[in-house]
Amino acid sequence: MNKVTKTIIGFLLLTLLFVFSCQTKTDNDEETIIKGKATIYVDESILPIVEDEEAVFETQYEAKLHLVPKSENEVLNSMLHDTAKIAILTRTLSVNELKSFKAKKIRPRITPFATDAVAFIKNKTTNDTLIALQDVVDFVHGKSVTNIKGLVFDNANSSTARYISEIAGMAVSNQKNIFSFKTNEEVIKYVAENSGMIGVIGMNWIFQPPLDLQEVVDKVNVMGVRGKNSNEYVFPTQDNLALGKYPLARRLYIINCQGYTGLGMGFASFLTGERGQRIILKSGLVPERVPTRKIIIRNKITKDKN
Repeated sequence: MNKVTKTIIGFLLLTLLFVFSCQTKTDNDEETIIKGKATIYVDESILPIVEDEEAVFETQYEAKLHLVPKSENEVLNSMLHDTAKIAILTRTLSVNELKSFKAKKIRPRITPFATDAVAFIKNKTTNDTLIALQDVVDFVHGKSVTNIKGLVFDNANSSTARYISEIAGMAVSNQKNIFSFKTNEEVIKYVAENSGMIGVIGMNWIFQPPLDLQEVVDKVNVMGVRGKNSNEYVFPTQDNLALGKYPLARRLYIINCQGYTGLGMGFASFLTGERGQRIILKSGLVPERVPTRKIIIRNKITKDKN
């Protein structure tokens, strides 16, 4: 190979490298904090509130968010295997999970934005709307509890199943008279049609269900819960969550592993900003920060003339 040929080949390689670099830069530049496309994996038990936030965010900015609802374990596995770069969960990352990201030189940005709750629901044909948390624990351990015919979870790998498992001190899966479906919607429909069964769901599915599910939601009651060390039954209302009285409250987090200034950062800022927090307030959940309210004081009250 002569010198001229080598020079030509070298020039072509440099040209291709330059073109590839420019193309890569252009692709990355297409996404900013308020523009572009991004996929967000969402814990299915809190999907309604995330859908509300997504709708307003997309209206306000030139952004398109693709929400992928999954069980908590599926979301976490997707994150740990680099399939998901942005996720919304009902808990923060554990020490071991953070170590796994650190080993990959990834530093997740974890931002709390709201307080939700795990709620118990029951068919409206029964007048009993109260339940003791200790009774639920006893039922999980296989003991007979008169007011619980069965427990129904959205998914064996869900955040609600994990939450109750932690309280009970043992996994709820494979226990007698404990059933799992795939979604919160299926749990609500099943409880609405089966007397005596108690559903375990994310509270947001009751406060803001999809329009086509509202008729079914109207057939169930949300139950008041008595904590292990309490004599008071507390319903999962917004006020009780804000006051810290409801025993099954949980915070919501957006976890961003993009590693650059993209829509993950933009959506997190929106969720914790004035508009995003106001959406949460109106949904019945508790915002991380109470949105400000402007009050205009007038010295005189004038009447409009007709």
